[in-house]
Amino acid sequence: MATRQSSATTPRPNGLAIGAITAAAVVLILAGVVEAMQGVVALATNEFYVATKEWLFQFDVTTSGWIHILIGLIGAATGVALLSGAFWARIVGIVIASVSVIANFLWLPYYPLWAMIIIAFDIFVIWALTAHGQDIKNV
Repeated sequence: MATRQSSATTPRPNGLAIGAITAAAVVLILAGVVEAMQGVVALATNEFYVATKEWLFQFDVTTSGWIHILIGLIGAATGVALLSGAFWARIVGIVIASVSVIANFLWLPYYPLWAMIIIAFDIFVIWALTAHGQDIKNV
């Protein structure tokens, strides 16, 4: 005879964890879309972004534009997958947010304020998915 598990033995998802994961997914979607738009602007008008001579590193704006488009589209798709409860999206979200931090750090000479805002969002996503990502299974 099979016994039913009581609801006391089934782990309940932590409300804070679910909220943090949902917020991370929404931030990934929004930051991904905006980062892709940032890349499109870099492709469309190379003169929009002007680098100062104070920075050690400097890249071609067109190449950086394609990189931002790719990161943005993958980030937005990963955010949608997180909202649908895909566990694999947790790992991809951490990786894409980490790559986005590096890309935006390299983007600092072109648009410093915006790059710092996206870096802050990416750090929140990394924190939310590493601190509360195991709770995605319980949703």
